[in-house]
Order: sequence, then structure tokens, then C-alpha cells
Amino acid sequence: MDAATARERLEDMLAELDRSIGVLQGDPVAIREYSAADAGSDLTDADRARAMLTVATTQRRAVVDAIKRLDEGTYGRCVDCGALVPEGRLEARPEASRCVQCQGKRERRR
Repeated sequence: MDAATARERLEDMLAELDRSIGVLQGDPVAIREYSAADAGSDLTDADRARAMLTVATTQRRAVVDAIKRLDEGTYGRCVDCGALVPEGRLEARPEASRCVQCQGKRERRR
């Protein structure tokens, strides 16, 4: 993927994530006071909103890091081993920072 296309896709992703994070942060379920009658269901909704916010924030960080790699000229290279990240991986996940092998090793360590 060429740098201009990657930048455009990453910036679109960043804008969408920012919108999603804004919605999640302003979610009335997460900020309203809970009544004793529906505390169980509200807690579940609040937990779900918090989890979605965590995922969106983590994804946003990955996109911002990918834009930095574009600026530095290292986009498309694995941050661990320096090998080229396969084109198909970048098409599917423009924010990918690792080749398939290094990503697999990282996930197995978790």
C-alpha cells in the first residue's frame, strides 16, 4: 500500500475512532446515577461501555503510532524484526506494526 493511501485510511480510522470515543464518553448509561431497582442491568451496560471505550482507545493509539511510523518513514516494517509487513496484512489492518510471525509470538506470550 502506498504511503498516501495508508495515510488517508489511517486518518479516516482516527476520525471514526474519535467520534466513537466521544459517544462512549458521553454515554448517559455510564454517567447517570443508578437506582437500586435496575443497578444490575445498568452495571452491565456501564461495564460494556467501559470495555468498548478501552478497545477504542487502544485502537486509536495503534492508529496514531502508525501515522508516526509513516512520518518517520518506517511504516510497513515490523517494529520487532524490521522485516516487511505483508501487503495483505496492511490492507486488512493499516495500523499493523508487526509482521505475522512477530505478532503471533507477541500474542502467544500474553
